[in-house]
Amino acid sequence: MAKTDLYEAPDYYQIDEFLSEEHKLIRQSARDWVKKEVSPIIEDYAQKAEFPKQLLKGLAEIGAFGPTIPVKYGGMGLDYMAYGIIMQEIERGDSGIRSTASVQGSLVMYPINAYGSEEQKQKYLPKLASGEMMGCFGLTEPDHGSNPSGMLTNIKDKGDHYLLNGAKMWISNSPFADIAIVWAKDEEGKIRGLIVERGMEGFSTPETHNKWSLRASATGELVFDNVKVPKENLLPNVSGLKGPLGCLNQARYGIAWGALGAAMDCYDTALRYSKERVQFGRPIAGFQLQQKKLAEMITEITKGQLLVWRLALLKNENRATPAQISMAKRNSVEIAINIAREARQMLGGMGITGEYPIMRHMMNLESVITYEGTHDIHLLITGMDVTGENAFS
Repeated sequence: MAKTDLYEAPDYYQIDEFLSEEHKLIRQSARDWVKKEVSPIIEDYAQKAEFPKQLLKGLAEIGAFGPTIPVKYGGMGLDYMAYGIIMQEIERGDSGIRSTASVQGSLVMYPINAYGSEEQKQKYLPKLASGEMMGCFGLTEPDHGSNPSGMLTNIKDKGDHYLLNGAKMWISNSPFADIAIVWAKDEEGKIRGLIVERGMEGFSTPETHNKWSLRASATGELVFDNVKVPKENLLPNVSGLKGPLGCLNQARYGIAWGALGAAMDCYDTALRYSKERVQFGRPIAGFQLQQKKLAEMITEITKGQLLVWRLALLKNENRATPAQISMAKRNSVEIAINIAREARQMLGGMGITGEYPIMRHMMNLESVITYEGTHDIHLLITGMDVTGENAFS
């Protein structure tokens, strides 16, 4: 029973009525794949702290790699509603698997499509879309996380190539990535993006071990020791912090949808358990405190669903602001982590076991609430947007 995925998505305000038939088909395809391929194995892989690489082919097949990338470059050419729906279904399965897809689509394919040359798009995007090639994104450094403008990784112009030095850490996909989108300062102090390929001399990707979170995701470092990067690997159409921040907006949007998927899974698990678990002669679903927990969960999920649905419409019209995306990312993850904790309590001792997904979601969300902008940073982004005052400096 524990390995059978009985998930039923909550839709208290009938938000499905807002979705097109195409969106529903895309969602069903992703949901069926998660139930068949992810749910039966994910607890074992999380326990082993191993990434299930066999899932990469399926992720590509359901359109999880660059769903909004144009068809001519191997993408699906879908809108942002579809993108969000796919991320929600995958994270319902596991945040680490969604992280792999988010990095590939939002942080690797997006910058190549948005900032790259035509030659770069044709060379990399089709292989990234199919999963034949995997990528990672290098922005965070050991001493520069929330303040990426202070990065130390740098490039020097050597005529026919750039010489890259520095290090990045907390990089999803790095242990197996074929390419890395790396952000570094040039000799004028401007931030530039480069495509660094595995096999370039001086480039290594040591894996990060002993994680209690995202255990089914591969995390590592990027180390650059006098790496010679060809001039044609520079992303030509962007400079400055707006380059990586544009990528982060894409990823944060996906997280806003994805984290709600984790929340839904925890709620659905707790609801089903409460109807089956009998104490004091009746199901615990009949007790007031448990009903309070479930009622608050579904209320927060519903509010979150409406928020990301509206955000998707704004994104489709190219009207979503970075601050609006920040609000949704922070809200969804906060909802999810609170629901995971309440759901864990409802399951009592069973809630900490791998027989149920809740503890795994809870641990994963401790990373999701930190990466792509911490919980506090997103609050300050909203604060700056509504007051006009910058609390960062």
